Amino acid sequence: FAPAVFPLSCAVQNYSWGKVGLESEVAKLVASGDPLVQIQPDQPYAELWMGTHPRGDALIRDNRIPQKTLGQWIADNPACLGAKVKDAFQGQLPFLFKVLSVNTALSVQAHPNKELAAKLHAQFPEHYPDANHKPEMAIALTPFEGMCGFRPVEEIVSFLQNVPELRALIGEVAAEQLERSGSDDPRGVSAALRVCFTRLMKSEKKFFVDQLNMLVKRISQEAAEGKDTSGSNGDLLLRLHSQYPGDIGCFTIYFLNVVRLEPGEAMFLGANEPHAYLHGDCVEIMACSDNTVRAGLTPKFIDVLTLCEMLNYTPAPSSSKIFPAAQSQLDPNVYLYDPPVPDFTIMRIEIPASIKLYLISAMDSASILLVIQGTAVGTSTAAASEMSLHRGSVLFISANESISLHLSSPDGMLLFRACCLL
Repeated sequence: FAPAVFPLSCAVQNYSWGKVGLESEVAKLVASGDPLVQIQPDQPYAELWMGTHPRGDALIRDNRIPQKTLGQWIADNPACLGAKVKDAFQGQLPFLFKVLSVNTALSVQAHPNKELAAKLHAQFPEHYPDANHKPEMAIALTPFEGMCGFRPVEEIVSFLQNVPELRALIGEVAAEQLERSGSDDPRGVSAALRVCFTRLMKSEKKFFVDQLNMLVKRISQEAAEGKDTSGSNGDLLLRLHSQYPGDIGCFTIYFLNVVRLEPGEAMFLGANEPHAYLHGDCVEIMACSDNTVRAGLTPKFIDVLTLCEMLNYTPAPSSSKIFPAAQSQLDPNVYLYDPPVPDFTIMRIEIPASIKLYLISAMDSASILLVIQGTAVGTSTAAASEMSLHRGSVLFISANESISLHLSSPDGMLLFRACCLL
């Protein structure tokens, strides 16, 4: 008997932007998932990786299985992916599932489409390690804040008029071009936006540091006098400047939407969409790629030219960036986040306290199940023995296998299930 449903022990990444110690949702999940793990109170716990990425391949917690990691097991048992997934993605799990706990901002970045990814990988393999695209989706676990996509033009124009330091960096000609561009000519608007953003991102280091210092000094003074600084997005500017002093990324808040998600709300980041996570905890899913084009709020390699070339310069309100979940027709406890890419889908499963027996149904795709709250005993004909599920548990479920959950928690369960619905 070879088990096809089994628990995983997942890799933690301690990036410096992560929340520290038990303030981090990642740390809390890891600590509940495995009571033997010691959480270091001064260490950042930024990401939990649930998948087969070579820098964080999940360990299999079932001593009856000879393979040590999920990646090795899938390589030896590719049928577990499901027939369609196996063929479409060359025998690889097509997604990486994560939990993120963000304390300080991540870099302003975008991910290339497949065509650009292939080109960047061929030219600069040291910076772009593979030829795949990297669409991503984040679903908030706690109130979550991120920047995503270009703001409506009237918001950007209002900042250009209220923030002289920004206008100085962009220059009068480009600023006026954007102010004059009319909503009846979307291509003209995008062209003007591209010129403005590119001028900002390519401004001379000494010049933009001086302007940024002037802006920070002015807003700090206004705030100290009790004035309203929202016309200059003052609170966020001071926060980002305290995290990344002298970084050009601080100015991107005048171009990009700030999106605030409540728990359960999501944002989808397609190819060429500029974004930066700012604060909070989320589950995230992405295609299997490490291709990130960065341009600010980071000490890492930045590629301003590529970023400014590739971005999608379509302005849209921040409300349009919230990706809706659809309640499943088959099961009212399931909410589907099904983005316009084939690589991944997420299900949010909310089981009320009144239900004591719940079936995690079989599907024609391998999936990874994460328990956020609640406890249950799981049984499956494909599992070696019954499995104890609680906050922080992660299970791999092969295609066409199901699990019966015998719930034992007074307040129901919250689970996320990552899969590939072709």
